[in-house]
Amino acid sequence: MNKQLLLDNLRSIPDWPIKGVNFRDVTTLFKSPEALREIAEEMYDIYKEKGITKIVGIESRGFVMSSAVAVKLGAGIVLCRKPGKLPCETVQESYAKEYGIDTIEIHKDAINENDVILLHDDLLATGGTMKAACNLVKKFHPKKIYCNFIIELNTEFPESRELFDKDIEISSLLKF
Repeated sequence: MNKQLLLDNLRSIPDWPIKGVNFRDVTTLFKSPEALREIAEEMYDIYKEKGITKIVGIESRGFVMSSAVAVKLGAGIVLCRKPGKLPCETVQESYAKEYGIDTIEIHKDAINENDVILLHDDLLATGGTMKAACNLVKKFHPKKIYCNFIIELNTEFPESRELFDKDIEISSLLKF
């Protein structure tokens, strides 16, 4: 993988959304055809032999690469969204955040026990959203669950991986 290409196209915004946070903006990776292709190829290489049947994209930046990689893998897409965004019956999972409770949901008929699931989001920081997404997907009893991130902030949040069950394989393309 050409990490330098990704690093050269990744925008960092100091003190956003609050002072002291160095926000990693993946939208600049998405607007670069070369960086977008590099991410898609790398994710494909990681998961091409895993039997992935569906990719769960986490709202909203997780939708971008989930779609690109699903096409390459021949897999379907499942959208994991905030409440009220999906039109049919859903299954929900709530989780604690720094300043309250948040909820995510997916369609009740989105996943079955024969599926091998790849959950994807842009960034692993505290891990709360992805842990909730894993818990949500587990309610469907799929064969296997994998998690993938473009960026992992393991220096700032080294304990994040400890939130996940040991049987869930986690991969990140860039680690800070």
